Amino acid sequence: MLAVDDEPHGLSELAYLLEQNSQVRRVIGVYDAAEALRVIRGSDAETKRRLENGLCPVDAVFADIAMPGLSGLELAEVISALPNKPQLVFVTGQSEDAVTAFDLGALDYIVKPSKQARVDKALDRVARFRALSAVEQTPVGGISEPHEDDEVIPVELAGTTKLVPRSTVRYVEAQGDYARLHTAEGSHLVRIPLAQLEERWADAGFIRIHRSYLVSLPLVTELRMGSSGYTVVVGSGAEEKELPVSRRHTRELKDRLVRRPKHGWGNGI
Repeated sequence: MLAVDDEPHGLSELAYLLEQNSQVRRVIGVYDAAEALRVIRGSDAETKRRLENGLCPVDAVFADIAMPGLSGLELAEVISALPNKPQLVFVTGQSEDAVTAFDLGALDYIVKPSKQARVDKALDRVARFRALSAVEQTPVGGISEPHEDDEVIPVELAGTTKLVPRSTVRYVEAQGDYARLHTAEGSHLVRIPLAQLEERWADAGFIRIHRSYLVSLPLVTELRMGSSGYTVVVGSGAEEKELPVSRRHTRELKDRLVRRPKHGWGNGI
């Protein structure tokens, strides 16, 4: 793990909390983003060896945001462009930067003063993300393939930032200038227009079916024709939800459903 904080007390406290977790084998502490980048590029024997073996030089970077010179947010921009990048967790007193941090690919956001339980939770999230990435990159047959990172949406609720993976969203409902993300576990209101999500998530398989609804096309199980027009069914059983399809979106929806890949067809299964 790499800890970055320009304040000596903040750095020593963060390094201590990380070292108390049994999942952490080594903590490298640095006082600025420039030194953090040197570590990430292989500044010592171990990080250099990991890079040579195709691994991340460190599993995660826990960084402050407000630092002289290169800020934590600017560090995140550099890390996001790396081909084999570590996960990024911000540890800072500036809670207003949370949305920007997640837009830059941060996996978690810890508000100071840091607590052991909160740091442990972030480390668990890092471990789960790495395990999930390893599974996604190694399909049946052991051939590694590149995969698209699953976007994470920060949702603020009673002073807590909940992270909602895009892959868990079944459909999105417009509510004025807001959008409600519906998952199997419940729903979450985010301050972003449905039209913006439609454009942003188009390549991830989301399609507009109505002025008020955006659905995850892979999760559509039925297209029904009724007296008032078409509807789609998302999910099945107790989690089944039927949503209206407007006339203007019907043809595109049908075309997309017909073109949707049928996994297992023609491969002898």
